[in-house]
Amino acid sequence: MLIRREHYLDWMTFGGQSQRPLFSELFGPLIGLEQEWREQGASEHELDMTAFDWDYVPTVRVGNTGPRRTPTVTLREDDEILVQRDYLGRTTQLCKKTATIPLPMDFPVKSMDDWLKLKPLFLFDESRIDPKQIVQARAAQADGALVVCSMPGAFNMLRELMGEENGCVAYYEEPELVRDLLQTMGDTCVEVYRRIGESLVIDQLSVHEDFAGRSGPLAGPSQIKEFFEPYYRRVWDLLREQGARIFQQDTDGNINPVIPSLLDCGLNSIYPMEPAAGMDIVQVRGQYGQRLAMLGGIDKHVLRQGREAIRRELEHKLQPSMLTGGIVFGLDHRIPNGTPLADYRYYVDLGREILGLPPRTPDKLGWRRMAF
Repeated sequence: MLIRREHYLDWMTFGGQSQRPLFSELFGPLIGLEQEWREQGASEHELDMTAFDWDYVPTVRVGNTGPRRTPTVTLREDDEILVQRDYLGRTTQLCKKTATIPLPMDFPVKSMDDWLKLKPLFLFDESRIDPKQIVQARAAQADGALVVCSMPGAFNMLRELMGEENGCVAYYEEPELVRDLLQTMGDTCVEVYRRIGESLVIDQLSVHEDFAGRSGPLAGPSQIKEFFEPYYRRVWDLLREQGARIFQQDTDGNINPVIPSLLDCGLNSIYPMEPAAGMDIVQVRGQYGQRLAMLGGIDKHVLRQGREAIRRELEHKLQPSMLTGGIVFGLDHRIPNGTPLADYRYYVDLGREILGLPPRTPDKLGWRRMAF
């Protein structure tokens, strides 16, 4: 079901206790599941996910605050592998049959001198603001769309430039490099959104980090306090003063040890809350209450464990104490291969029943999957 901006903002900021809860699919199937479902008799509407009538809010994005994109060059390609040189000068490899995101095989920054060569890609210029985009966003917002902007991740961009291990070490051995990167990105974000905010209210600021695994985060409270917080706060405080209401972070993994530090940075929404990594949305809600909104949180792996396991998971996560706003219920990531189509249908229908949503009908088509 299409959800208007006003409903979404109200619900996610805990003003929507009288409104219906939200049930959605955040990502869609993994590569390979489509063929499995096709062999199990899936309709075309089931394959593109529209048959499940998921809740969704139309979104429109504004501003460009990431590094400027230089053309990607293909170095080698066959039926299984695609090797390219990307916009940062990295050699990347994509395994076509199993992945949608290419993996870097090398990284451009090993020292301050390397960073300074790339720094011009991160600086502000007028091309980062498109007046036509702003006009279109204002019209879409008036029609019920959510206006979203983004900022480069404090950890993620360091990883993109240096690799995961070297990025972690840089907090200790190259702190001036890290500070200069964050200062530069912050300067660009502030200038872009200060100007856009003069004629448009941005509703949500998003930041992609993915800085945690099952054993915990790759940046601890001290790194978040020293590096993340000044950078995050510069951008979020500006947008909040202009009327933004949601500051959302995307990160997998176990972030329980650093949630208080992230809240101090101004974040008020996190997803996808991965149960396999130790994230329990019921426990998190009990600990942080209305300080933190969430999306996801339903264990994707139970879809392959039978209907009894699906029911247990849904009855726990969709319990009455969780129905007071601030959450979009959904799987914690993409639907895994080996998920029977019949059990996915059961998951959808049982979730709707528990939440008090109307049953699905063939004439109701909703959200279309992002990744194919």
